[in-house]
Amino acid sequence: MGHEHPGCVAIDGKTLRHSFDHKRNLSPIHLVSAWASENRLSLGQVAVDSKSNEVTTIPELLANLDLTGSLVTLDAMGCQKEIAQTIVEQKAQYVLALKANQKKAFQAVADWFEPQAFVKPWPLDPMYDSSEENHGRLQRRRVFVSPVPPELDA
Repeated sequence: MGHEHPGCVAIDGKTLRHSFDHKRNLSPIHLVSAWASENRLSLGQVAVDSKSNEVTTIPELLANLDLTGSLVTLDAMGCQKEIAQTIVEQKAQYVLALKANQKKAFQAVADWFEPQAFVKPWPLDPMYDSSEENHGRLQRRRVFVSPVPPELDA
């Protein structure tokens, strides 16, 4: 049999509802999980002290998985150079969410994508393009994907 990779692996942190204990002054349980999206299967999870410790726990979780050939997705909490490096070392690719609170990187990406995705004709084709009308408003969602351009030093 050939090596089967899990496809898309979503890494996400969750706080378990109602897991706190007021009587013993215990905080709620917080987990970081790896989820194989196509297979609808949990690949692993690690308990963390608090949501703020996800950044140190994610590499530990990734190190225990065979990610070869997979696409790993993480929210903005996981948008860290060390986490990206761990994924690359495992011969996987990644999609990291980037928020405006990471000012320098966010601005560099926004400045690069503006002429690539929002001018006509578009140098980049959208990977996903949808429109829907809700409450009398038309909303269009377009997703563009690009390798990290060499000129992007963020």
